[in-house]
Amino acid sequence: MMPANCLSILRCGPLVTIQDGGRHGYRSFGLSPSGPVDRDSQRIANRLVGNREADACLEFALVGGVFKVERDCLFAVTGGRCAIDIDGQPRTCWESHVLRRGETLTVGALEGAVWGYLAISGGIVTEPVLGSRSTHLRTGVGGLGGRVLAAGDLLPLGHGKDMAPKRLGSPYLRSQAPIRIIAGPQDDYFDASTWSSLLSRPFSPTPARDRMAMVLEGPQICAFKGHDIVSDATLAGSIQVPGSGKPIVLTADGQTTGGYPKIATIASADLLRLAQMPNGQKFRFRRISADAAEDLLLDAQDRLADVLDTIERDPG
Repeated sequence: MMPANCLSILRCGPLVTIQDGGRHGYRSFGLSPSGPVDRDSQRIANRLVGNREADACLEFALVGGVFKVERDCLFAVTGGRCAIDIDGQPRTCWESHVLRRGETLTVGALEGAVWGYLAISGGIVTEPVLGSRSTHLRTGVGGLGGRVLAAGDLLPLGHGKDMAPKRLGSPYLRSQAPIRIIAGPQDDYFDASTWSSLLSRPFSPTPARDRMAMVLEGPQICAFKGHDIVSDATLAGSIQVPGSGKPIVLTADGQTTGGYPKIATIASADLLRLAQMPNGQKFRFRRISADAAEDLLLDAQDRLADVLDTIERDPG
């Protein structure tokens, strides 16, 4: 039986999942937190529809889909720029709009970004697993059967309390600065020449990417002590270097341990920006201290809070 209040997926892109604020506290059991790859965009989307920032919404890679609801709701799409329409009438990203029962919402392809977010007022209320509705694809935990969503799926929704569309009073902007990294924990596996290449030559994301990790293209990174270590802990942002010499950056669903040396870790303030870079976009690394990375994260959190504080009702 169809739930009284649900989101119907009529068509969707190849990698659409349910993600909330993440499943924390289980890394020691081998389960990474999941949650949104771009948590800032997810928080903004939820706030635009009157949800709590960690409520469950849809995350999509590159292409959204076509949707209907069984009750009137608010929706918002963030993460990047993309074409949105309701029954053929265009709408804009980064603000919320009313979607009425029976209308068809189409979310197109992202431009200049990889990860998009569709938040619906009331949030998606599938059954939590280990305290979270986030989908962890590698283990099949959470979301809807722990899997990628598909046409025909029905997702239960909570009840939104506010149907007034909202918009950002100040845009959410991403820096174009180099991606900052902190050396270690196996930075001594790499000689000065390799470090010079890492910091002086451009890299770019490749199509080999998903919610777990992204492989980078650039100068070959060689570990003179070898590319195998006794497995130790990893975290989101770890830069592993396998025998191919192509760096691998772990993201939301990244494994909790790994046997490749890690030359550095992406500063948390820059990881979302790197994850959103389209394939082939060139960037450079800059090495900073752990203290500097902490300061950057605090600054980024303050900037996001400032943007969230500007959310206002749309006078239109």
